[in-house]
Formats: sequence, C-alpha cells, structure tokens
Amino acid sequence: MMAAEELCVPVPWGEIRGRVWGPEHGRPVLCLHGWADNCGAFKTLIPLLPKEFRYIAVDMVGHGLSSHRPPGDFYSLPEYVTDVLRVTDALQLRKFSVIGHSMGGDAAGMKEICKVVRQGMDQTLQFEKKTEEEKWRIYTYEKAVERLQAANPTLSERSVHILLERGLVQVEGGFVFSRDLRVNFKNIVRISLEQSLEIQSRIQASVLAVLTDKGFDKILSEPAQRKFTSALLEDLKNRNHTIVRVPGDHHVHLNNPEVIAPFVSDFLRTKVLSQSINRQHKL
Repeated sequence: MMAAEELCVPVPWGEIRGRVWGPEHGRPVLCLHGWADNCGAFKTLIPLLPKEFRYIAVDMVGHGLSSHRPPGDFYSLPEYVTDVLRVTDALQLRKFSVIGHSMGGDAAGMKEICKVVRQGMDQTLQFEKKTEEEKWRIYTYEKAVERLQAANPTLSERSVHILLERGLVQVEGGFVFSRDLRVNFKNIVRISLEQSLEIQSRIQASVLAVLTDKGFDKILSEPAQRKFTSALLEDLKNRNHTIVRVPGDHHVHLNNPEVIAPFVSDFLRTKVLSQSINRQHKL
C-alpha cells in the first residue's frame, strides 16, 4: 500500500478533509467520489495506479470527515464544484487531472461550464479571502444615497430613500448596507430555455406579466437573452395568460405605482377573487 497523508483545507464554515497519495511534486490528480461515499472509495484503486502521480482524494462537503454545510444551505452540484475550486485554490493547483465517480464525475464534467458561472464562483472565492473590514464599507447617509442611485439609475429620489429605510444599518462611524454582499455575485445556478418553458408549462394559476417600454426586454444586449425572453412571453400568450405593456422602467412599481395598479387590481379581482368565490359556491 502507498503511504497516505491526511488533507485538511479550511473553508468559511469548517474544513474539507481528504487523503493524499504520491510524491509531493507529482502530477496532481483530483479524485472525487460519488454520492454518500467518501474519499475512501479510492483507497484500493490508487495503489494500482502509476506511482509518479500525486492523488488528492477529497471528502466532498457533507461526506466523510468534511464539515457539513451551515443550516439553511443547500447541497447542489454547482456548490460541489465551488468546493473543488476551494481545494484546488488552497493547494495552488493550476493544472490537474480528475478522476470522478458518479456524483464526482458530474462535478468534474461541470468544470468546463460557461464563463458566467465560473465568474460567480471566482467572486465567491475572492470574497471569502477578505477581512470583515474589507467586506463592509461604511458610508455616510448621503454617500449611501449616491451609491444606490449610481447602481440603480432608474430609481427616483423618493424611491431611493424608501429602499434605504430597510437597506441600511447604522454602525459606528456611519452606515453599511444591510444586504449580504454575496447577492451581487453572478448566479451560478443556470437552467436552459427548455427547462424554463417546462417549468412555466406546469403553472396552473393565472399569470399577469407586466412589461415596461424601458424594461429588461429593451436593455438586453445579447441575442440569446432576447430569444430567451421572447420565447417565454410567446409561451405565456399561447397559454392565454395576461400580458400588458406600460410606460416606465424596471422600477415602475416603486417609482410610479399608479401606472400598473389598475392592471394588478383588475387581475386580482377577476382572476383571483372571482375564481375563489366560484370555488366556494361549487363547494
């Protein structure tokens, strides 16, 4: 049997554990086990493999001796990929091979995912390296107003102050934004147009879609994005859902609620309240 070393990589909620076989400067091979297994799944295979490689087998988060995710967190394939990137980053691995079994193979296959998903993972990893002082910037109220207006130019001045009522927390020296800064990162969970349409097709309730003349459908720059939204809207039309267009921008519901209030009110009365009353009569 080849001698093995214990691996321990710190992560924000605990540690990722594993075992390492082979020479320190050998070509790294990352070994990712399957669902409900642990890195011991490779214990008998690795001794049979070429000795000049360095085999790094990890207990995927929630498995083996690795820490569990914090309460409220989910286990998903993109998250497992991010965990793998945490390990490779900590070990400073730039080029490596992967042996993946079952779920581990799925995670390995996602390492060539699209640019935007990788960007979101990189943002998370960089954020975790910052100190608490670096993460939270303190603003005066006036500077916080400027920051929110710059990030959301469609907000009216009144709307900015409304959002900041719950959007700021007072601390020593000024204010910090109350939201988790990680919500600004690229969303790494992506679904295809076909999956979106399938989900949409299963909606049994009535739908009201309110579109503005200066909304997302006007500012989407990529043809693929336009195709995506057009297909979703066409599907809503085909299913006899309600689609209305109004003047305004992305925050019309906050800046000028009177523009959309009649449509929402009518929808609630005719599609929600009336149907509820009809059901009660039938009972």
